[in-house]
Amino acid sequence: MSLSTARSFLSEAGYGEQELDANSALMELDKGLRSGKLGEQCEAVVLFPKLFQKYPFPILINSAFLKLADIFRLGNNFLRLCVLKVTQQSEKHLEKILNVDEFVKRVFSVIHSNDPVARAITLRMLGSLATIIPERKNAHHSVHQSLDSHDNVEVEAAIFASACFSAQSKDFAAGICNKISEMIQGLDTPVDLKLKLIPMLQHMHHNASLASSSRELLQQLVTSYPSTPMVIVTLHTFTQLAASSLIDIPKQLQLLLQYLKEDPRKAVKRLAIQDLKLLAKKAPHLWNRENTQTLCECALSSPYNSLKLGMLSVLSTLSGTIAIKQYFNPGTGGASAPPRLTDLVKLVQECCYHSNLAVAAHGVTVLANIAISCPEKDMMQLEQDTVMGLESLLVLCSQDDSPRAQATLKTALTSLVQLLKSRPHLSQSAVEFLLCQLHLAHDPSRVLMCHALAAIATQLPVLGEGMLGDLVDLYRVASHSSTDKQQELLVSLATVVFVASQSSLSAEVKTVIKQQLENVANGWTVYCIARQASRMGCHEFSSELYQSLRTRVASEHFYFWLNSLKEFSQAEQCLNGLEDGDYSAAMTAIAEALRSYQKGIASLTAASTPLSPLSYQCDFVKLRIDTLQGLSQLICTCNSLKTSPPPAIATTIALTSGNELQRCGRIAMQMRVSMDEFRSLAARYADLYQSSFDADSATLRNVELQQQSCLLVSHVIEALILDPHSASFQDYGTLGSVQTESEYERRMMSVFNHVLEEVEGLSRKHPPVSYLHTGCLCDAVIALLKVPLSFQRYFFQKLQSTSIKLALSPSPRTPTEPIPVQNNQQLTLKVEGVVQHGSTPGLFRKIQSVCLNVSSTLQSKTGGPEYKIPLDSNTNEIEQRVEPHNDYFSTQFLLNFSILGSHTVNVEASVVDESGIEWKTGPKTTVSVKSLEDPYAQQLRHNQQQQQQAQQARPETAPAPQRSSVYARFQ
Repeated sequence: MSLSTARSFLSEAGYGEQELDANSALMELDKGLRSGKLGEQCEAVVLFPKLFQKYPFPILINSAFLKLADIFRLGNNFLRLCVLKVTQQSEKHLEKILNVDEFVKRVFSVIHSNDPVARAITLRMLGSLATIIPERKNAHHSVHQSLDSHDNVEVEAAIFASACFSAQSKDFAAGICNKISEMIQGLDTPVDLKLKLIPMLQHMHHNASLASSSRELLQQLVTSYPSTPMVIVTLHTFTQLAASSLIDIPKQLQLLLQYLKEDPRKAVKRLAIQDLKLLAKKAPHLWNRENTQTLCECALSSPYNSLKLGMLSVLSTLSGTIAIKQYFNPGTGGASAPPRLTDLVKLVQECCYHSNLAVAAHGVTVLANIAISCPEKDMMQLEQDTVMGLESLLVLCSQDDSPRAQATLKTALTSLVQLLKSRPHLSQSAVEFLLCQLHLAHDPSRVLMCHALAAIATQLPVLGEGMLGDLVDLYRVASHSSTDKQQELLVSLATVVFVASQSSLSAEVKTVIKQQLENVANGWTVYCIARQASRMGCHEFSSELYQSLRTRVASEHFYFWLNSLKEFSQAEQCLNGLEDGDYSAAMTAIAEALRSYQKGIASLTAASTPLSPLSYQCDFVKLRIDTLQGLSQLICTCNSLKTSPPPAIATTIALTSGNELQRCGRIAMQMRVSMDEFRSLAARYADLYQSSFDADSATLRNVELQQQSCLLVSHVIEALILDPHSASFQDYGTLGSVQTESEYERRMMSVFNHVLEEVEGLSRKHPPVSYLHTGCLCDAVIALLKVPLSFQRYFFQKLQSTSIKLALSPSPRTPTEPIPVQNNQQLTLKVEGVVQHGSTPGLFRKIQSVCLNVSSTLQSKTGGPEYKIPLDSNTNEIEQRVEPHNDYFSTQFLLNFSILGSHTVNVEASVVDESGIEWKTGPKTTVSVKSLEDPYAQQLRHNQQQQQQAQQARPETAPAPQRSSVYARFQ
């Protein structure tokens, strides 16, 4: 096989293709490395990063890097350069090299070459390996020596290596600091070399004395070398050193502001602004009022738009932090001026109407943040100024299709939504303004405005009804072509219509949307609108759209997916027409919904593939089916009070047995079963929540609401019928005060509160069980079912993807072969793992640590001696937490198998996020272990058995002599 075959191995395997194992891929690349042609060798070298990405475990990576080290040692400079690039690209895999000494030994041998280019490449290679050899003294010595080289290429490589080692090693940084200082201050060192040496000082932050001496040197350089390149490099190094050492940030702020204010050079001012923004992100709490005031004064006096834009960008960063409060409330030491009279407010009011759109965007952002974070007595005028500035900028940008104008519009709309969230009384006028602008704006601007309207309507649903008329009128004339922006506009407008309608679309609205979709919409646009309708609870409309899309897809998996969505929408539509008190109609509606759900789950199972198993969707739908079945059974149980009331002697039986529940008859037992079922459903929803690490917050909240509804039903059963005296409502008293983020959540919380109030009032007035109690239960069920279910984003779209791949050693040769271990020894099980991410890692939450749980169970016992073994040694149950580094983790477990026989070892991984919450993501790996008896003990046992058999056989063959010999002793 050739290298083209290796390339196909390392490419992504498609559906149905079988991936080759790691060893075969490495062998193919090894053939290329041993080729006599330079081109094939280089091609093999550059394929190694793909190999590491696909098989990221230490055994393969160690072998591969040793082969690359041989190529580096024996090849020419071009091959060495290729190996260097591969090493730098694979930096996060370097820690998986097991034979570090051997690897470094092969690389380091080239440092003694007579070729300065080879030595330079070796120095860069050593610098790239600094993370795994930070304290390697021979490498330190070589870098020191190379700084005195007369070859410029070698000196530059030594500077690169010095920077890498300084960042990793405290000893190296302390040892090289004086050398660097001498070279920088030396008159024989060229200026261009000094410019490369100065940035090394940013790594001298390992202790206070080192940082202090480096800062003094930089201070001398700024004074001694006033040229523009030297000042720029020195100031930036100054900032990086201060940001790392932290204690010098206030001094650095003063220095940068001094250069910004006094230095006339624009390049220096730009560098100062850039570093000020870095420090504003790094430590906004260290900005005092004087710093912010100086920055405002510089911005007010600057005639250059580019510099003013940079300073406003810094102020925009600070305005969203505590620094803005420190500016308006300087504390006991200073007098607090009225906000409108400060230089900051004057500056941003002036900039809100600036001709430069970017300057205006930062101006309105700062002004909105001031209005949000500084609630003062005279904020009314400031609020009006903010709204006027936002509206003028929106009018200007909505008529411009350029990318800069669209970015400014997005910034302004974001600020507007944040302002309205904290100042709801401004919402009505803002919505009217946006609706007016929607008719006049260009299509790209309309899309962004629709997103803003949807966010406002979600925050304040009362405004939705007022929007609907204008939105429908706009939808009639919205699209006249099939361009991408027109299609996006159709989806955005439909979303706002769904939010404003609050899951109850009129026939006129449906007709208008359908006409537009039939005229110009493509299939993907129709699907996006149907998906939004499912999220907003408009299930009748979404069912019609899914129905029209089923035959327009090219894959049977897509067909089954769309068919399942249609069935789910139809099922939820069956529950829409429920009325309070009509329990038989509720039973019929639930039965119809379950019929559609069963059809849908069959289609959903058919739509899954090995690459897209749809596990969350299947679990969520199965839980919904079981919940509906449980609610239906609960209504049947309530009706049984009429069909099978308690017997006449129920009171006597209750008094005799001392069990008050006997007074209720058979319904009490059925209610207990129903309560247990809903608690079990709540536990399953909790498991689904814990397994959805990649879900967005809205999806997780939706699952949480389903769990709370099941817990609510079980609590109501207990409070009304099973145990009314001890049931407590205190734990549910805070439900009304929870901040809701969606219309579905708001309606569910309203139902929860209403049900709890009804149950609490009834349980205090009437003893169980009566028709009032069963009627209250059935009303609670219908109230929960009347809220249209929301299918959230994670049901349709996975924005974050995180998975863990485990490798166990020792591992069996074949999957069915057990690992042999002697019963008097412990098995050392090494667990290695790699965290794999999708295109947007850490979008919703990040992995802090991985929790590994190892347990063993005895499958079958084999013959052997019966020992009295302590219970603790019979089973293994161990848990460890490890923190992945560069997405790799490794740990070991000692397992005891003292009982002879076959054991199964289960290794399960779960992740812990930055908040300390544990998520049951998996995977779960199983390995078989066979416990064998110790050979020495086995031989000893056989000898004992033979001796026992011999002793048992001897009395049978010669009993008389034994008896006479015994008697002879007493004669």
